[in-house]
Amino acid sequence: MIEPYLEGAQTLASVALEADITLRTAQRWVERYRRDGLASLNRKERIDQGSRRVISNRMLETIEGLALERPRVPITAIYRELKEFATKTGEPLPSYPAVYRVVRAIPASLLTLAHQGSRVYSESFDLVHRREASKPNAIWQADHAQLRIKLVREDGTTARPWLTAVIDDYSRTIAGYYLGFEPPCVLRTSLALRQGIWRKGDPRWPVCGIPAVLYTDNGSDFTSRHMEQVAADLKIQLIFSTPGHPRGRGRIERFFRTVNDMFLCTQDGYLGKVLRKPSLTLEQLDARFRLFLLEEYHTHSTSDLGFVPITRWEGDGFLPRMPDSLEQLDLLLVHEIRERKVRPDGIHFHRLRYLSPTLAAYVGESITIRYDPRDMGEVRIFYKDRFLCRAISADLAGEAVPLRDIVQARTKRRYELLTTLKNRQKAVDTLLSLKRGLNPEEVHASSPVSEKPFTPKLKRYHNE
Repeated sequence: MIEPYLEGAQTLASVALEADITLRTAQRWVERYRRDGLASLNRKERIDQGSRRVISNRMLETIEGLALERPRVPITAIYRELKEFATKTGEPLPSYPAVYRVVRAIPASLLTLAHQGSRVYSESFDLVHRREASKPNAIWQADHAQLRIKLVREDGTTARPWLTAVIDDYSRTIAGYYLGFEPPCVLRTSLALRQGIWRKGDPRWPVCGIPAVLYTDNGSDFTSRHMEQVAADLKIQLIFSTPGHPRGRGRIERFFRTVNDMFLCTQDGYLGKVLRKPSLTLEQLDARFRLFLLEEYHTHSTSDLGFVPITRWEGDGFLPRMPDSLEQLDLLLVHEIRERKVRPDGIHFHRLRYLSPTLAAYVGESITIRYDPRDMGEVRIFYKDRFLCRAISADLAGEAVPLRDIVQARTKRRYELLTTLKNRQKAVDTLLSLKRGLNPEEVHASSPVSEKPFTPKLKRYHNE
């Protein structure tokens, strides 16, 4: 404003008139500029800026203390308490708008900690260290989730399945997964990792390789000795999130939410606001989920990502680190049954017989069996920790029969036989009782067989 006067272009009076300030103010600015330079024209800050001149510190602390009480107190109730406090202590009572401004000025972090506790506070305000991968297969995250859908089981009942997923942190592609009714366990994790590491048969799913880091929570299956051994053999660094603070694993949590919001919501049996009647089996859902992964999730970009997952995984043209063979991977990850002996007619396992020409030279030797419970038609044989051969069950040749189906069929057959045996035993008891001279009414009245569970009995003879 005073620059025209300093350069001699205008009088100070005309400068003050144009700037709508008093002439004395303009003269004071010129004096300060000539004495101390441009810095002397900076606006001075108030010494008491940010403090309450009307409200004393004692009253201010009282207002904030009442506002931070748990449960939360309305501002009107706080003002009534202040009236009583001011009367007893002689402190000046501030106006209601002044009290309102003090309460509204309390930081949201402090209010959250006071009213909702440290857990909610940490979820909203704690500083989080998020691990960012710089390339594909640098970090994989793994976790389990029970899906919001009911499926029809083999016996006609319904149940919610569990999904175990392994996701690549850099590209958000799914490296491997396992879908089943069993709760989280080491076997589920091993099968999901096995699928993630080895090459898939579908060219639309090129994700494979051994990750540098596997980032998980503190579940017993992730912290087991088995996973420690797998990580040591494959040179994978295991990193666990802080207990109770899963936000560092946001990639996998976000994927599970995407599955619910984009895939399951259109399926029968989804547990949403409107319950769809369950009609899908586990195998049907598995086929649809695989199609969703390959044709939608991997190939479409979303607003929060800004890239296509499968394109980003392939974009760098890197060569993934692979195990030497599938047999080496099976030796580490696939479920094992130790110390089985090779018999002359093959290997007996789960009441099935497995044969391979290679076993002819190992009759009587102890071997290790490794198998995938989803397909009992074939098992892998290891001898002294080295892959020996694959053995086939003649009964299941050409079929992929899950272990659970075999167990259920055997249980059903055993129950039928026990029921038949119980009925026959009842007829024998009736015959023996009649020979002892009891009439049929007394026999049926004294026979509690139908009320008791079946128990094997000693063989009886006619002369007893």
